[in-house]
Amino acid sequence: MSSALKSKAQSPPVPEAKPPTVQSPKGQAKSPTPGPASPTPAQSDEPTALLSGAHWGEQDIPDDDNESTLGSDIESSTASISSTILQYRTIKGRTYHSDAVTDSVYWGPNDDKANEVLDIYHHAMTLLFDEKLYTAPISKNIEHALDVGTGTGLWAIDFADEFPNCRVIGTDISPIQPSWVPPNLSFNIDDATKEWTYQPDFFDYIHIRWMPGGWIEHVDGNINFKCLDGTMPEDSAINQWGKIWTEVERQTGVICDMIDSGCVENGIKEAGFTNIQIEDFLAPLSPWPTDEKEKQIGLFQYMFISQDVEGFLNYFCGQVMGWTDKEMANYAAILRREYREGKIHAYCQWRVVRAQKPLDA
Repeated sequence: MSSALKSKAQSPPVPEAKPPTVQSPKGQAKSPTPGPASPTPAQSDEPTALLSGAHWGEQDIPDDDNESTLGSDIESSTASISSTILQYRTIKGRTYHSDAVTDSVYWGPNDDKANEVLDIYHHAMTLLFDEKLYTAPISKNIEHALDVGTGTGLWAIDFADEFPNCRVIGTDISPIQPSWVPPNLSFNIDDATKEWTYQPDFFDYIHIRWMPGGWIEHVDGNINFKCLDGTMPEDSAINQWGKIWTEVERQTGVICDMIDSGCVENGIKEAGFTNIQIEDFLAPLSPWPTDEKEKQIGLFQYMFISQDVEGFLNYFCGQVMGWTDKEMANYAAILRREYREGKIHAYCQWRVVRAQKPLDA
């Protein structure tokens, strides 16, 4: 393991013509069996630009959009905290964090539907990482760990169980975590974008660090989905997903393109971390592959994003881009239908960036 900084901190390019290789946290390559070939749709040479909300508003909503064959037993409870923190903002019937917590704007809702998505996401990523909670080479004797943006707290709970002698703290701007947790875990309501109040050099491991030799690990996904066999039409809702978020970034200045922009590894490098390591994973967006493991990963990825597409769209598309409720509902319905049909063999590229604070810091 080299201690030198990688000058550009870039991962190897994703192959364009071969079935994807899903990396395990140990670095062992496992190639899934590709799904049955589908006819390559006719596509024009010119890429389709971002389709307007009006385009989706004119589409017919699939009759089976409300059909659910997956079900969910995931439930979340909220901790008993100050009533002012629980005075959530409401936008188009969805609740968001309280202004009493922070003056920052976060796009994601925090109601039960959104929380179920977070739980599904946790299970999907654990499956993708071969049942591992982390990929950084941390010691089993670490004493302090921080989970930034803990959400419903599932990752922090599992991590605290795995490291019973480590004091684990999970932070979030919404008090949506359970109250029954391992004794070595606590949840704090805190805005990570503000100045931190923790002691310098306190944490051994930060999930998303500040102790000599400690590790930071950040996981994020590409807004632009990948397709290796030509089955993703330019005007499909799946392909338009990345274009929507690119336009959100253009209008708001909020960085949505976390992967292609290189902002995660560049930011970590600028912060002075060394031994920067990058690992990419390709996860199918629905259970279309024939390989059983890939099919299971695709099932959870499908559940994660299809459970609450409107939760992703509501704030930015509705409040910033001016889409109507019907336009958002129609786009969400068509996106879910494309996932369900499995004709488009698309992947989400997930990137893990981990780095180490210099031992002499």
